[in-house]
Amino acid sequence: MERKLKRDSWVMWILKSLLASYVITGILLLLLAVALYKFELNEKAVSAAIIAIYIMATLIGGIIIGKFARVRRYLWGLGLGIGYFGLLLLITLGVYRTLNGDAANLITTMVLCAGGGMAGGMLS
Repeated sequence: MERKLKRDSWVMWILKSLLASYVITGILLLLLAVALYKFELNEKAVSAAIIAIYIMATLIGGIIIGKFARVRRYLWGLGLGIGYFGLLLLITLGVYRTLNGDAANLITTMVLCAGGGMAGGMLS
């Protein structure tokens, strides 16, 4: 019974942290859309802002899961970043039915998400 309770708790840690990361992503993307509309940003600025949003969202998610875990925080943050990227990839495949971009872009995005989560775990 106690073992099941522990397993449920770490699953909830992951779900809560991923949910927080995706809520932050949604809010920041909404603000980016408003900025794009108001200031007519160019494509390079929008791409840089999207990368910054991925990093900030996984950083905050890593901080949250690090607070829950209290041990091996960087590994929990790394796992969160990889989970964030995996879910992002599944959503992209579900919506577009294909992957946009090449393998280098996908690997770079995965490394940024994993690094942001790991940094958040270390900062917690």
